[in-house]
Amino acid sequence: MVTLLDGGMGREIQQRRPEAAHGLWSAGVLLDEPDLVVEIHREYIDAGAMVITTNNYSTIPSYLGKSGIEDQYRELTRLAATLARRAVRESGKDVGVAGSLPPLEESYRADLVPAPGVARPIYQGVVEALRDEADLYVCETMSSAIEAHTAASTAFAHGQGKPVYVSWSLDETPGRGLRSGETVKQAVAALAGLDVEGYLFNCTHPEAIEVGLRELKTLTSKPIGCYPNRLNKVPDGWTLDNEITTGLRGDLPQHIYVAAMLRCIDAGASIVGGCCGIGPSDIRALRERLT
Repeated sequence: MVTLLDGGMGREIQQRRPEAAHGLWSAGVLLDEPDLVVEIHREYIDAGAMVITTNNYSTIPSYLGKSGIEDQYRELTRLAATLARRAVRESGKDVGVAGSLPPLEESYRADLVPAPGVARPIYQGVVEALRDEADLYVCETMSSAIEAHTAASTAFAHGQGKPVYVSWSLDETPGRGLRSGETVKQAVAALAGLDVEGYLFNCTHPEAIEVGLRELKTLTSKPIGCYPNRLNKVPDGWTLDNEITTGLRGDLPQHIYVAAMLRCIDAGASIVGGCCGIGPSDIRALRERLT
């Protein structure tokens, strides 16, 4: 059986509210238009997603601090979880809620990952804010082994026994491992002793993910999966809210994305979905191929 995830939230928000590409990014919509967040969650559920992820990727102190509201990160994270649960309730469907544990600084930047002693208290706040509504935790877009271990171990310590999944972001060159330069084998080994429920790759081109999955399958008997993005290669210096833009790949239309996901399933993935630039229509098309 294949578990179908949702797609990206931030890019969907930006398409509908272009101003969300700056400042508070997707966190601003939590404050200004919470119903829009519920609407997008509902679109993914209606498209066939069996698990949706909370919209708290940017409700972290480093981003909220740009608007002087870093002390509200727990409150906004809790709101994101509440809105996801509301969407599930309104749908009337049996859909899981994954609580996001994102990078605490910039995505893709292993060199900026905070030291564990700095990161753990923040992750604890995120976990505690999510846990009333989340069915599981996903440590996502992890760019290094230590980042993943810190997030996952904190989720185990404070998540009241809920399942924990880890999803790494890979170098875009197939076979090069994590963005930190560490191998997939090293990343898995770093989590030894933690009862991680499943291992995934996300926010990476599907070409690199497919190669990574074939290696990952040899390293664990746990479920593996992926949710790739549709972004162009991320340029040096990119952040969530600066003027450097990535744009979307023109060579990854919907049918190519679906075909890539089917290859990933052939490579061992039993959990699939999408990240930045993959929207509800893509998830619907994938579901139709899987049913």
